Amino acid sequence: MLIDEKLIDYLEELSCLTLSFDEKQRISGDLKEILGYMERLGELDTGGVPERSHPFDNVNAFRDDIAGESFDRELILKNAPRRDDRMFISMEVMPK
Repeated sequence: MLIDEKLIDYLEELSCLTLSFDEKQRISGDLKEILGYMERLGELDTGGVPERSHPFDNVNAFRDDIAGESFDRELILKNAPRRDDRMFISMEVMPK
């Protein structure tokens, strides 16, 4: 991939940044270095290695969603400074 001034200007516009000449030069060098590393990775023999999106075998570690007993609403609302039959009512902000 060619990293030129046109590409850097396009990336600058996409990211809503204003870069100085020195910043553009540094970013251009950084991008070339990153792409060089990617090319080196492409040289690795990955035959026989399964494709993965994550380095670990864990898939969803979520528990089953099973409805169960809940807390007693009256017990929870007992200490509420303001409430209605079902919920807390927020306190009004006091003017300073």
